Amino acid sequence: MQINQVRKAVIPAAGFGTRLFPATKVVKKELFPIIDQNGRAKPVILAIVEEAISAGITEVGIIVQPDDLEVFADLFKNSPTPELWQKLSPANQEYSQYLQELGKKVVLLTQQEQEGYGHAVFCAKDWIKNEPFLLMLGDHVYKSDTEKSCARQIVEIYAQVNQSVVSLTTMPTAIIHKAGCVTGVWQELNSLLRITQLAEKPSIDYARQHLRVEGMAEDEFLCVFGLYVLTPQIFDYLAQSIKENFRFRGEFQLTTCLDQLCQAQGMTGYVMKGKCFDTGLPDTYRQTLIDFR
Repeated sequence: MQINQVRKAVIPAAGFGTRLFPATKVVKKELFPIIDQNGRAKPVILAIVEEAISAGITEVGIIVQPDDLEVFADLFKNSPTPELWQKLSPANQEYSQYLQELGKKVVLLTQQEQEGYGHAVFCAKDWIKNEPFLLMLGDHVYKSDTEKSCARQIVEIYAQVNQSVVSLTTMPTAIIHKAGCVTGVWQELNSLLRITQLAEKPSIDYARQHLRVEGMAEDEFLCVFGLYVLTPQIFDYLAQSIKENFRFRGEFQLTTCLDQLCQAQGMTGYVMKGKCFDTGLPDTYRQTLIDFR
């Protein structure tokens, strides 16, 4: 079977960031600053794009609200004003040129109405066309425990298994109601899982009954880490979900459609060798500023 190379990444960034209000009234949460390992202050979305590029991705589609096109274009497409350029240090002038080159790989896509994460992903359908793609969250940054970036790890697993891959991490019972969870059968202990079911934000009772994974502690479950490589068939299930107006808590979700894709095509879970930092909540954003560097 032909294994298609993963060339494109999709980053939904069209939400309102309500959990970070009122800061998000004036600054998109994807543009909040973090400090990287080199001590450089950069917007969250830039760190995510760089993560994608580290995996060999050649085109990055960022899904934004129409009114936000200008601010994202300002970051990735527009040169600094002459006044600002003159005030930049030589190192920052060099970095500005690097940003311009990076921006050539960025495509801005729009989500007209904010109808949930699944709906945002669906907005990339025409751009993705018929190839596998890397899907990333717009408010999570990653730090690998190995020489390979987290994004590269999952892209290489896709090349190995030639089916959709969901990255996983272990979570305690107390917080699984905030995450997508999976169950399945180990193909490679504590590394590769043949997924048999995905569930969006399950109750503890449901998880204990249906989502246990052999060999894991009583109070631990496998939950979604925030990186995916998906085959384009995911768009068929998203289209069906939208057509039938099938919503979870008022929105079109991705996880239900992932479960359908899993049942139809099979799906691999990969326990990520790395850490994930959530910048979408006040406390976790604060912790990211401390730990990410």
